[in-house]
Order: sequence, then structure tokens, then C-alpha cells
Amino acid sequence: MKITMAHGSGGKTSAELMESVFGKHFKNSVLDKMEDAAVLDINGKVAYSTDSFVVTPVIFKGGDIGKLCVCGTVNDLLMMGAEPKYLTCGFILEEGLEVDTLDQIVASMAAQAKAAGVTIVAGDTKVVEGSGGLYINTSGIGIIPEGRDVSAGGCKPGDKILLSGNLGDHHACILSARMEIENDIKSDCGCLKDITDALFDGNIDVKTMRDVTRGGLGTILNEIADTSGCRIELEEEAIPVDEEVRGFADILGLDPLYMGNEGKMIAIVPSDQAEEALRLMRDTEHGKDAAVIGQVKEGNGTFITTRLGGSRVLDVLYGEGLPRIC
Repeated sequence: MKITMAHGSGGKTSAELMESVFGKHFKNSVLDKMEDAAVLDINGKVAYSTDSFVVTPVIFKGGDIGKLCVCGTVNDLLMMGAEPKYLTCGFILEEGLEVDTLDQIVASMAAQAKAAGVTIVAGDTKVVEGSGGLYINTSGIGIIPEGRDVSAGGCKPGDKILLSGNLGDHHACILSARMEIENDIKSDCGCLKDITDALFDGNIDVKTMRDVTRGGLGTILNEIADTSGCRIELEEEAIPVDEEVRGFADILGLDPLYMGNEGKMIAIVPSDQAEEALRLMRDTEHGKDAAVIGQVKEGNGTFITTRLGGSRVLDVLYGEGLPRIC
């Protein structure tokens, strides 16, 4: 078998690669949980995460690879209930990259880090032959406050599932740029700290959080259902999608449930706190279009009730999806 672009999709093929190669050799009790960030006990609980960013184009409507890499790593820490503190960054620069472009991207990283309340404390740069591109790896550390326990296995039957906003904006933005399609679609690239702060400051008992990135909502909810040993049921009518993005997806035969995002998250909370959690999310910049989209039940698997009232299995993404969206 050879590596294909499907191995980077975040879907079933990616999961198979993780299990057959990385999981086989790196197996341990921390990594095996396959969370957005590792939770480590170092004089208290800390979250640690690393991610690499290879988006094409590197500058797009609503952001750039610099903003993306800071938000992406910070969001992974946030999803574990952590307070992000420090980032490192590693750059691989291809020969021919414009210094002005690099300067713009690094300035964007600095601005986003300041906005997110994190400090970039170490880095590395390598230059390789190529055609003027660049790739960035970021790692992050955050402190998990005492008593806060958020994990993919934390949800229970009866819990409600909240989505912070419209699906597919980033995926549609990047694909539009690559196909040279003119529209008003912007990436949702953003830091979700305003939402997580609102939920925890509002004393919401958050069971599970995940940012909805590669593989889309369908893939992420399948992972949560498997980890928690529960059945997840969604209401298609309740899932928010911008009309321009929906039209774009329809034309290209894409499903917003599997489209990537860079500024959306789900939160799973107790049923009796769902209304208050929704209000808190909607009062934030990044959660103004939030909705309750489903619930957790006994059983297994992930299902969706369609607009016509039928029910179908919602499987994980299989195949390529869209490469290089993050």
C-alpha cells in the first residue's frame, strides 16, 4: 500500500493509517484515547497538542495559514477544557517564497496569539527546495483547572448536542479559491475561547467538546459515539448551514456534514442545561449561530433524522474529502 491523499482526509482512511502504523508503534495509555490533545499529569493536569498546517492557498478570505495554525492548536487545547498558555512553531519554507508573504503570515500569527492569550516561546525554521510554499507545525500547552474533566468518553444518554454555528464555511472558501470561483464565502477560521469561557464561566457541566475540522461533523460524532459507547441521533433540520455554502455544496455534490471547518465546535451537555448553554454560546462572537442539533441515547452508532422524517446511518468520511484545508 502507498500513501494517498485520502490518508490526510481525517476520515476512515486516516483512522486506518493511525491504527495500522502510528498506533501500532506509539501505543500508550495517553495516545490511545485519541483526543484533540493529550492530558498529562505534571504537577496538576495539563493539555498538550501538536498540529501541522499545509493549507493551499496560504492566504484566503477570512484568514491565512498563520492565523489558522494558532487557532487550530489553541482550539485543540480548549476542547480538553484547558486554558491555553504557550505555543511553539516550526516553519518549513520552500525556496522561492516571498519574504513579504512570510512577514504577513508571521505578523498574523503574532496578532492571533495575542488575541488568544498565548505566548509563542520557541520555534525552528528549515528551508527546502520547492516552489515557494510553506508549512507550519505548532505545539501548544494549556493548564486544565482543577475539577474540570472533558473527554470524548464523557457523554451519557440524555445529553444534548450543541453546534456552535454554520458548517462548511472553511471547506467551501478554500475550494472556491483553488477552483478560482468568485463568491462571498469566507473561512470561519477563529479561536473558540469566547465560547468555552462562556460555558465554563456559566457553570455548564460540559461533558464533551470537539472542534469540527477535517472529516466534518459526521466523522467527529462517530468517534465520540464509539468512545462513549452511546448512540447519537441528529436532526438534519436543526443543523445550521449558510445558504451560499449550501448552494455551493449542492453544485459540487458535497455534503456539509463532512465538510471541514476551522472555527466550529460541538459541546455535549446535560439535557437540563442545554437551553442555558445555547444562550451562552449565542452571546459570543463565534457562537452566534449556535443550535441544539441532537441528543445522546442508549445504543451505538450515529444516525440522522432527515428533513423528510426518515432516519439514516451517518458514517465517517471515506475517501479524499478536500486535501490541504488546514
